[in-house]
Amino acid sequence: MKFCDIIIFMRVVSGNYGGRPLKTLAGKTTRPTTDKVKGAIFNMIGPYFEGGRVLDLFAGSGSLAIEAISRGMDHALLVEKDRAAQQVILENIKMTKEPEKFQLLKMSAERVLSNVSETFDLVLLDPPYAKEQIVENLELLQDKKRLTENVVVVCETDKGVELPDHIGKLELTRQKTYGISKISIYEF
Repeated sequence: MKFCDIIIFMRVVSGNYGGRPLKTLAGKTTRPTTDKVKGAIFNMIGPYFEGGRVLDLFAGSGSLAIEAISRGMDHALLVEKDRAAQQVILENIKMTKEPEKFQLLKMSAERVLSNVSETFDLVLLDPPYAKEQIVENLELLQDKKRLTENVVVVCETDKGVELPDHIGKLELTRQKTYGISKISIYEF
């Protein structure tokens, strides 16, 4: 399969980049967040922001981080280890015409979490092995004091995944199912 054979198109829902097209991968390595679910996520947590730093730990196409920047966040750190997805992220960042607002780390989430020094106001998690990965990642981010006191954590999982009510000091504050996806919001 060629790289160009697996690209499908979506868009930025709202904000400065609203309506601009986004590329994403359709396949086994990523699970694209639909425009409808993306809009619902940001309506739950924003919908707009007055600055801040976002961490998109399993970035896929970068769609969620780009949406966050479009809606007012200042800087996004995107983490993706899949090479095909990295190419799509770079193309999507180029579309924003503001590449300085984004940093792509081409490595595993575990490696980044062990070395990250920034703090984050918004964390986006959509890992391949949801429950265990989310709990581990959020515990590590808290242990390393990488979350601001006003952090909002968005976890996107399959609707059958049950996340705990508390992960460290983070508390599950909202949860909603959209088709096959479940969105869980955690805050301090």
